[in-house]
Amino acid sequence: MKLFIRFIFLFSLLFSFSCETGTDKNSTSSNEEKEEINLPKNIIFMVGDGMGLTQITAGMIGNNNELNLEEFKHIGLIKTGSTSGLITDSAAGATAFSTGKKTYNGAIGVDADTTSIENILEIAGNGNYATGIIATSSITHATPASFYAHQPSRSMDEAIAMDMLSAPVDFFIGGGKDFFSKREDELNLLDSLSAKGFRVYDDVDSISGPFEDKIAAFIAAKQPESILEGRKDILPRATKKALDYFSDKENFFLQIEGSQIDWAGHANDSEGIIAEMIDFDQAIGEVLEFAKKDGNTLVIITADHETGGYSILGGDDEGNIEGAFSTDYHTATMVPVFAYGPGAENFKGIYENTAIFDKMLELLKR
Repeated sequence: MKLFIRFIFLFSLLFSFSCETGTDKNSTSSNEEKEEINLPKNIIFMVGDGMGLTQITAGMIGNNNELNLEEFKHIGLIKTGSTSGLITDSAAGATAFSTGKKTYNGAIGVDADTTSIENILEIAGNGNYATGIIATSSITHATPASFYAHQPSRSMDEAIAMDMLSAPVDFFIGGGKDFFSKREDELNLLDSLSAKGFRVYDDVDSISGPFEDKIAAFIAAKQPESILEGRKDILPRATKKALDYFSDKENFFLQIEGSQIDWAGHANDSEGIIAEMIDFDQAIGEVLEFAKKDGNTLVIITADHETGGYSILGGDDEGNIEGAFSTDYHTATMVPVFAYGPGAENFKGIYENTAIFDKMLELLKR
């Protein structure tokens, strides 16, 4: 019964925006004054790769029917297609988020003609924002790469790693150390990072202040392990380190990805989806705690696409579920957007994935 009530609550929130979409765009002066005040100093943009509503539901069931996501009251839906068709991949999906442009599957920060497009992190970093990226994949993988790199193919890990040297990134944690240090061109980009002012670490726990330098931490030679394989709670711990780093910065933009919800979907692995979803939600909990205390931080959580055509056919109160999959790839279904903090109301509604960029940019420009 409790689970049923939670489902009703979630879906009533999800579609509550429909009552507001018909309001007059010419707001009253009092609303304008409120809007002027209600602006974030910081933006934290979180992507649960492959995270659809069923993945969220599975994580909730597997976590005593509770998720930190339930605290988000501003909820929308995004359309996820790319120029390649209805079904996007993570590269095109993340590029839509980071640049506001639809592109082909596999593209990293370039348009359909392979022309580089300035992304939201570059805009923020070249302004007065400190910037960071965290992922449970290689830092050169599709989603994180789309926030700092510009390459015609997501498979170009070494070229993507090279782009990090010219990007305005102050802090990053992820896998992929070999793409910086064991390269075909024999360059050692770890030395280059140090020359650019980075302190380079091989684990998260060694990161410590004072935080005057830039920070780079590698959690794997290539792709990190999954939670079920033993990765443990690196994502929430990395998130906490990032928040410690950015807490004394005037403004910051931080992008965080729970990368392996998607990988479990590709493997049609319900247990893996639940484990990765709970891990991602723990990172959300760290962010939410920071945002509540800070009061000036906008948190946006969404997915690039759904993976697996995942459905739940049964389960029990012990957290066990009977999951089913219709594919081992992505689907074209819309995915949810959750927002919390100043400016969160702008993320309600149904819109294209590219509008995420537009909405964030508008808040940055103010």
